[in-house]
Amino acid sequence: QVQLVESGGGLIQTGGSLRLSCAASARTFSGYSLGWFRQAPGKEREFVAVISWPIYMRYYADSVKGRCSISRDNAKNTLYLQMSSLKPEDTAVYYCAARTGGISYQAAEYDYWGQGTQVTVSS
Repeated sequence: QVQLVESGGGLIQTGGSLRLSCAASARTFSGYSLGWFRQAPGKEREFVAVISWPIYMRYYADSVKGRCSISRDNAKNTLYLQMSSLKPEDTAVYYCAARTGGISYQAAEYDYWGQGTQVTVSS
């Protein structure tokens, strides 16, 4: 069982930057592909970014490509999402997720989820 806890969300102005963190309770992050998803009010949960294991391959949604960077620190059991040039349309609850096996862009294929952290970008 892996418990995930996100942090780092908040209210930020358009064009600003944020770094989201996701801490895991597991003894090791190794072996899991880790992803970030987001869900805006009235919308489906959507893929944002994913990083694989053991080779750190990174993939991003087109909507955030060039503005976001996903990284992981296995020694600290922590996943990060650095976001910059934020836009109002980035406003959502951001979730981290973990799955055994390879990368996936589909939320349904992830085994573990955090409770989410709210990111609000004001115009």
